[in-house]
Amino acid sequence: MQYFERPCAILSEALLIPGAQYIRMKYAQYVFLASIFSTVEYSLAQTCAVESFSVKDNFDPKRYAGKWYALAKKDPEGLFLQDNISAEYTVEEDGTMTASSKGRVKLFGFWVICADMAAQYTVPDPTTPAKMYMTYQGLASYLSSGGDNYWVIDTDYDNYAITYACRSLKEDGSCDDGYSLIFSRNPRGLPPAIQRIVRQKQEEICMSGQFQPVLQSGKATLRGNKMVNYHLKLRTESEE
Repeated sequence: MQYFERPCAILSEALLIPGAQYIRMKYAQYVFLASIFSTVEYSLAQTCAVESFSVKDNFDPKRYAGKWYALAKKDPEGLFLQDNISAEYTVEEDGTMTASSKGRVKLFGFWVICADMAAQYTVPDPTTPAKMYMTYQGLASYLSSGGDNYWVIDTDYDNYAITYACRSLKEDGSCDDGYSLIFSRNPRGLPPAIQRIVRQKQEEICMSGQFQPVLQSGKATLRGNKMVNYHLKLRTESEE
């Protein structure tokens, strides 16, 4: 009866007798396989199809308006703002949202300059106001113009915002080329509680571990650099 009353003790003692190495090996294999199955189960439960991503419910552009500073970014392919990224959003009388953005960009792999961008936003589906389409223009001839989806994944309007855009899809519906920005009202960062929310949202859009920090030193607004001032005054080809 003593053996039946202390099964855990018997197992511990068994690991000390000859042949215990085999038992320990089998136990380690069991733990390893269990962890693998758990990881696979989580991966299968999480879909990376872009259309499955949730966005901010009842998005309010008027509360979103104002100045935002980028703290982290996941770049798309090609040219993209490098650091000192900020955006000022405005809601017009007719409800249209526009934005003016600043940041530094690296051209030809070595030439770092300040850049101004302008954007206008439309809402294809009024039932999902957080899913917008952005038309942007570089305010200089060397900056690109075009359009991207602009989704507000989440925001509390007062502290943080997470935006997302996918430029091309894979056959399975996941994103082939996309980018995301983590914005803050404060260029110095976000409190720990909000950082945890942001990390969770990064996982939900399948971009966990792909972000890099964005430097906020104020250099994109310096006026002492004559070369930068000259290029910011360049007009686009359509204006000439």
